[in-house]
Amino acid sequence: MTADDSFNRLDDDDYPAYTMGRAAEMLGTTPGFLRALGEARLITPLRSEGGHRRYSRYQLRIAARARELVDQGTSIEAACRIIILEDQLEEAQRLNAEYRRAAESADPTTAA
Repeated sequence: MTADDSFNRLDDDDYPAYTMGRAAEMLGTTPGFLRALGEARLITPLRSEGGHRRYSRYQLRIAARARELVDQGTSIEAACRIIILEDQLEEAQRLNAEYRRAAESADPTTAA
């Protein structure tokens, strides 16, 4: 990958641009917290060629949500489960709306 390719990926939410230390600093947490999220399988950081964890902006948003819940007194395991369920609910609602739009366009008389 060239420097130009890397620069163009900076807008990519899934590009693993942040080291563990930088990610922990940005979130105001410890590297151990990020490792715990990985162990709970909430986020799976990519690895650099040297084996170091790298995090994307999308993963940092998820980690920030987990930190918010933990700071409110929720256990890390429960926080991870809550976030997974929130994500599943959001996806189900998105699919439901998509199916509803498809049904309405197929049969305009069913519009509520």
